[in-house]
Amino acid sequence: MRCKIHHDCNKSMAFNKVGFILFVILSGAIMIGGNMKSVDGKICPLICYDAAYMTCPSTSDEHLTPLCNCCLASTGCKLYNADGTLICTAQ
Repeated sequence: MRCKIHHDCNKSMAFNKVGFILFVILSGAIMIGGNMKSVDGKICPLICYDAAYMTCPSTSDEHLTPLCNCCLASTGCKLYNADGTLICTAQ
């Protein structure tokens, strides 16, 4: 499409640049958001710790199969390393 008036060409190019910038921003947001998970209204990163076990108050501190991180666990649950050191506590 050729512009008949130079002024119209500038408007069209400006619109295309804005559209491209919005496309890049939205694409980035989607890619970044793909690494997140919503749990009970919280946005949790999908970063997995190499936890050996997990304990929760609701199971009388029985050793449970660990979740990826404390954000995904119920309040009060704790993730531990194999040597028993605490990694994190769910809020």
